[in-house]
Amino acid sequence: MPQHLAGGRTRPVEFAPRIEALLNRHLGSPLFRLEPDTIGLAGPGLMEKVLASRPANPGERPTFKPVLGREISRTTASTYMQAVGADVRTALRRPLEPDADLTGKWPYTAHTYLRDLVFGDESLRFRVLVDRRLELSPKFTWSAVASGAALLRGPGKGGSVSKLAGLVLDSATYSDRRFAMYLYRRVAAPVCFTVAALVTNALWLGAPFGDDTPNRNVILEALRLLPPSWNILRRASPEYPELDGRIGPDDDILLLPLLSHRDPALWDEPDVFLPARWDDLDGDNHPGYLPFGPAAERCWGRHMVLPLAERLLDLVRRDGLVVSPDQTRARVELDGLLEVSELHVVRS
Repeated sequence: MPQHLAGGRTRPVEFAPRIEALLNRHLGSPLFRLEPDTIGLAGPGLMEKVLASRPANPGERPTFKPVLGREISRTTASTYMQAVGADVRTALRRPLEPDADLTGKWPYTAHTYLRDLVFGDESLRFRVLVDRRLELSPKFTWSAVASGAALLRGPGKGGSVSKLAGLVLDSATYSDRRFAMYLYRRVAAPVCFTVAALVTNALWLGAPFGDDTPNRNVILEALRLLPPSWNILRRASPEYPELDGRIGPDDDILLLPLLSHRDPALWDEPDVFLPARWDDLDGDNHPGYLPFGPAAERCWGRHMVLPLAERLLDLVRRDGLVVSPDQTRARVELDGLLEVSELHVVRS
């Protein structure tokens, strides 16, 4: 699918077949049958009604699904998000690194930078939990968590740990420590994954950016065209058939910001990367714009993702980083996050 840039330039985005099919078949459709037991939603009015009809249940919360058979209470979730939020704020207070080298393969390079920025002072048993390679198999995560929980020690006299690691070290038993280390992974890794994906997408979509274009506009527009969190799942529930007769009592619902973010009824020039559109639009209230979920259940990580993405963009712009002119195509796979894979980034 050609992705149009301001000024008439284009950079093709090759989507995985199922994503390409969604865009080709259902763009502009507010409600459609996606699977025999699944309804797709992309109309802002219907999405708003579904999301407002009941809170997400534990299995629908992407970060805080049950772990090791234990549900995660909202109090526990809040405690962990507050801890990682404090660690991110500490990292953001550091000045930009004068010698940062972010050339190379993205999003891997960006992820590594973010991991080291926020969690670089941790012991290896914590830092490994933020490693991208754990995504290759659940067995890798299990191994890292189990061995770390068994052998973990405190920082020693005079040492310090992050707020997030402190929650793990406060656990009284091996079982509790293992549970806490899973939560460490659940809240720490997605921060790095999401920011790396977001800024990688922005580089492909628009770099080099105009000097008068604010970082925030670049981020909001990248989130529109390539939202890392591109769908929201709601399991079948009795509230939904009452909202629309086309929804059956056994139908799951997949809400698709990927489609609503490109709907020509909601956006001028929907396929064009135009950061300037956000001079006059509100990212918190624009119909159908849900990069961080609905207002009532907006992702708690939003207030970490945006400033970290701006910091990363500051480095990109300071150092004149752009996509290699030898790279003419980029692919978006059907993995967890919607991200351009294997982008080759160089200095201009």
